[in-house]
Amino acid sequence: MASSTETSSQPERPPRPNLAFRQLRGRRSPAEFAALVRRAAREIGERVSCDARYIGRVEAGEIRCPNYAYERVFLHMFPGRTLTDLGFAPRSSVRGRAARPPGEAPPALGTAETRGACEPYDTPDRYDPQNPYDPHEPYENDHLDHEESDVLRRAFMTGGGATVAAATLSPLGLTTDAVAAARPPRRAGTPEAAALEEAVRRIRLLDDRHGADGLYRRAAAPLRAAYALLDAGATRQTTAERLHSGAGELAISVGWLAHDSGRFDDARSHYAEALATARMTGDPGLEAHAFCNTAFLARDAGRPREAVRAAQAAQRVARPLGSPRLMSLLALREAGGWAGLADRTGCEQALARAQALFERGHSDADAEWMSFYGEAELEGLEAQCWSTLGDWRRASRHARRAADLQDPHFTRNIALYTAELADDLAREGRPDEAAAAALHVLSLLDQVQSSRIQTMLAGTARVLLPHRRASGVSDFLDRHASLPRAGRG
Repeated sequence: MASSTETSSQPERPPRPNLAFRQLRGRRSPAEFAALVRRAAREIGERVSCDARYIGRVEAGEIRCPNYAYERVFLHMFPGRTLTDLGFAPRSSVRGRAARPPGEAPPALGTAETRGACEPYDTPDRYDPQNPYDPHEPYENDHLDHEESDVLRRAFMTGGGATVAAATLSPLGLTTDAVAAARPPRRAGTPEAAALEEAVRRIRLLDDRHGADGLYRRAAAPLRAAYALLDAGATRQTTAERLHSGAGELAISVGWLAHDSGRFDDARSHYAEALATARMTGDPGLEAHAFCNTAFLARDAGRPREAVRAAQAAQRVARPLGSPRLMSLLALREAGGWAGLADRTGCEQALARAQALFERGHSDADAEWMSFYGEAELEGLEAQCWSTLGDWRRASRHARRAADLQDPHFTRNIALYTAELADDLAREGRPDEAAAAALHVLSLLDQVQSSRIQTMLAGTARVLLPHRRASGVSDFLDRHASLPRAGRG
């Protein structure tokens, strides 16, 4: 690695918040504003995968200048304004790019200018509709200079004698490569910390779209590399803090992939690893997140009392953080535990707290990982509580609202909520409606791989077996029976 890329000789460059862009968002939530960005992109024939995390990174100043696709979309949304008016740095000041003459439109994809000016994880190829992964992900890393960008591509490194394992993220998901190197492992710097944070974002985005089953094994290599970076040490204390936080969040993300694909023991181990990391470094946000997922896992694993305790512990840790939305989610985790204990009163009280806290709205203290938690998730988790309590009518009502409210970007959650709806309708005694919902879930399984969803469908099929003559039920049962059984390889 060239000496110019060694972070020990480079000063830290903390990003400056983009206040102009934040003002343009107004009172909309990041997720709502991201939906407007995607809609504007469709209006001009662009395809961007903007989500709340991307908006958060823009507003935090981590993206100093958007890539050309986003530039076209933003200028379409705010006609008459320049990138500078939107709070971005001039392109000429970012990664050595040349500025365009005034009035010249951003180049189209695939032109000579865009080739070679792609973001570290972008590809200059056009979107392929046959490929389920969008190559133009919304994570540009423009806060890194042009020398650091190549480092970022291969920044996950673990040392073991003369061998270095590099785990990278490609446009088609997670890949791993073994790279031979004759140098000893060096201490981690800013590029490694940035790459670790990027891995967390990419895994979450892919899980939102496609579910956990196809990602879990591929995500294990970046996690091993992350903890190897911690062992190697960091060039600065601020970098060390970023590495610990990133490694903990990555452990939770990988734990969730194990959790959603039915590997409960693996998930429990990953969540415990994240919790230990949080406590060693005194990171209450990470600790609350680890407890939150531990509570969810305990509920799913049939340990409802542990779910209640973990959710209550998360609330104690999270209360000083000042995020009502986080406290709302943690109250829902507690409600799920009370439902598992068949304690209707405790469940209803926790649900009421969750709703009241949710209505307080977003806060600057909301963590980046919580971008999934909107009204749809609130409805979906409440549906699960009523289902556990056997109140199928209430459960189906909330599940239907969850599916209707979900942003189309979160394909996995649409499938999850609709599967919940199908099961609740089947148990409520409405087999024709249940079959229609279940058939919709089957139509999404070419995009989503989730053992949780397949398990739910299998349960629905068992409930519907005596109702084969009802409208649509036979069709669902036949199509479900023809599904290949997902393995864990």
